[in-house]
Amino acid sequence: MRAKAAPINTPEGAAEPAAHGFAIGTHHFSASKAAPGLYLVATPIGNLGDITLRALETLAGVDIIACEDTRITRRLTERYGIAAQLKPYHEHNAEAARPKILEALAQGGSIALVSDAGTPLISDPGFKLVREVSAAGHAVYALPGPSSVLAALSVAALPTDRFFFEGFLPAKSTARRKRLTELARIDATLVLFDSGNRVQETLADLAEVMGNREAAICRELTKLHEEISRSSLSELADKADTLETRGEFVLVIGPPAADAQEMTPDALDELLREQLATSSVKDAVAHAVELSGRPRREVYARALELAKDLRGADGED
Repeated sequence: MRAKAAPINTPEGAAEPAAHGFAIGTHHFSASKAAPGLYLVATPIGNLGDITLRALETLAGVDIIACEDTRITRRLTERYGIAAQLKPYHEHNAEAARPKILEALAQGGSIALVSDAGTPLISDPGFKLVREVSAAGHAVYALPGPSSVLAALSVAALPTDRFFFEGFLPAKSTARRKRLTELARIDATLVLFDSGNRVQETLADLAEVMGNREAAICRELTKLHEEISRSSLSELADKADTLETRGEFVLVIGPPAADAQEMTPDALDELLREQLATSSVKDAVAHAVELSGRPRREVYARALELAKDLRGADGED
């Protein structure tokens, strides 16, 4: 027997029967036609079972699903028996696609926007569309659900009261380290996205700039080969060459230690001179980073300058 799904937080006016529906296993449900407007629908980040009931009813009830990659979204719609019209909307066609979406909305259409995985607009295209749709006076509805940012935060075992989402870092090392030096000053847990072909380099840069902060590497969240590694940045960087690099990565870095106070430049110089008198540059830097609270890159550069000065002084008559 075909059951009708009751509307779930559906905006007023979405009561018309629709030709399409959705299926969960062997159970089939009809979906109400979605009211006019743009629906921002969160989709699974890996496990297709993480879709919400409201998302299924909405995807089955809209006129069009705008998606980054129709092939990826089709896996989801086919899994749940949704006969939807899929239209591409991504960073390469957005300028041309936005006017068409606005026109469809002006004619009373209903459109769902989805990303390849997770919540739309979070490190995905869509911001300009939402801004133009709202400026035109059309309704915009958020359907919350899966998010790799929040999933990683929840399993990282790091403070969650304050966090800063950075997304992807610059691809080139010089620009990446510069940005990390800026991020190191933020008193909050940091959340970064990374790709498998760059994650080892990123970990090395993180360890160099942020030292021994606690961190977690979250790989393939919610998928069959999900893996969470928790340790200090230094230890994670040291073991990076054994890291499985296939899949999607979210890096979570804990905030600076509560009692960490940044040492003044003069005090840092004095500490480095003491250490360089009896230790190698590497050991002196490691000790100074721990005590000074200053970025490793900065401490290392200063240690090289002081070591050069000390060698020059030893060579004088």
